[in-house]
Amino acid sequence: MLNQCQIVYHPDNCLNKKRPFAQSCKLCIEACPHQAIKDNREINAKRCTECGVCMAVCPSDGLVDRSIDKLLEYIRGSEQITLNCPLANPMGFEISCLGILDRDLWLSLLLQSQDKKVEIYTGECVNCPDKKACGLSVQNFNKVHKSWPGHPPLSVIVAPDNGNNSANDQQIRKTQSPKMSLRNWSREKLEIMLPGITSDESYLIPRSRRFFGETWESKKALVLPLPALNVSDNCSNCGVCAAICPQKSLAKKEDKDILTLIYEPFKCVECQRCVSVCKQKALSFENKRLSYRMFTGKIRIHQGKYRYCSRCGKQLFDNVEPPLCYACATSDSVEGSNFLS
Repeated sequence: MLNQCQIVYHPDNCLNKKRPFAQSCKLCIEACPHQAIKDNREINAKRCTECGVCMAVCPSDGLVDRSIDKLLEYIRGSEQITLNCPLANPMGFEISCLGILDRDLWLSLLLQSQDKKVEIYTGECVNCPDKKACGLSVQNFNKVHKSWPGHPPLSVIVAPDNGNNSANDQQIRKTQSPKMSLRNWSREKLEIMLPGITSDESYLIPRSRRFFGETWESKKALVLPLPALNVSDNCSNCGVCAAICPQKSLAKKEDKDILTLIYEPFKCVECQRCVSVCKQKALSFENKRLSYRMFTGKIRIHQGKYRYCSRCGKQLFDNVEPPLCYACATSDSVEGSNFLS
């Protein structure tokens, strides 16, 4: 059988391809503890341990674990959710590592735990070569826990696999693991024969975000604290942030001299490009209490007037006083030659 890596790269989902940016996203490369990802995002199957850290840090499903759909199907359909890593007792659905659990998946599990028992079994992570991935997942959970202190409980149990699993443990694992449909079977067989075929998939909203939205939809009355984009009074109404958004989660509407920024939290993956491009440092992500309707809807987060140079009439993209463009401000004929001092 061909050596098949569990992690697949979806180039059309990568932020760098969705909308090129001066500072290329390299989160997956920088996060990989095994240096298994090349600059072109090709994965070295011999180095990759399938810890999922690349998947957890990628904001747009550029890298995805092949079993993610099975995992989501299991969580969705099971009366009791039991997950275990490969080094733990095989008590339920085996995930490659806690590292694949990003913030949206943690939130989904917490929402599920309102109605179901949720248990996660791990090995001794401190001795695991993938402890960096596990540590990142724990950081994601701690952020959720800090912002949502009254969240429903779930259990994380350290239960290393000592090789003495009982027949009952094996039966639990067998009965709780989801069955593979004929459609999935055919797709996986094709992937083995034609490596890379699943990488042709492209979509705007990451799978874990869609699953989180689906889980939250059944509990619409619940208000959750989530990071959302905030615009301060420093905004110069240039609209560059909306122009460079790779997720189309930020859009601008123009009406004569009025600029309105419309934000869609569901589409936003917090890639921080809008924050980094803003010369006025007017953008930031802050935890806000959102309803399901706000999370999946459109929110007006800013409205302001365009500013123009008082001398030549060109649009200004900075909050400068006096209101002059660079050319006019540095002209000898303009009073106040200390503009740049």
